[in-house]
Amino acid sequence: QVQLVESGGGLVQAGDSLRLSCAASGRTFSGSVMGWFRQAPGKARVFVARINWSGGITEYADSVKGRFTISKDNAKNTAYLQMNSLKPEDTAVYYCAAAQSYRTTYVYTRSYDYWGQGTQVTVSS
Repeated sequence: QVQLVESGGGLVQAGDSLRLSCAASGRTFSGSVMGWFRQAPGKARVFVARINWSGGITEYADSVKGRFTISKDNAKNTAYLQMNSLKPEDTAVYYCAAAQSYRTTYVYTRSYDYWGQGTQVTVSS
């Protein structure tokens, strides 16, 4: 079992930055992928970014490319999402997730086995 706890959300103005953290505990998962998703009110949960725990391969949604950066600290079992140049449309609950096994793609929620509780990010205009 893996437990994921997000932190770092908040209320910011357009153009500001935030860094989200996702602390993982429980089973080790050196072969896993960590992902970030977000869910705006009344909308589906959508892919934001992912990183391979070993090797550090990253992937981003087009809507955040060039503004968001996903990273990890293996020693701390923590993944991060650095969000710069935030826009009001980035407002959502942000969730981190862990995939234990190989998948052909990691952009779908069904690719992940474990989820955090979410952290709210609100960007005012």
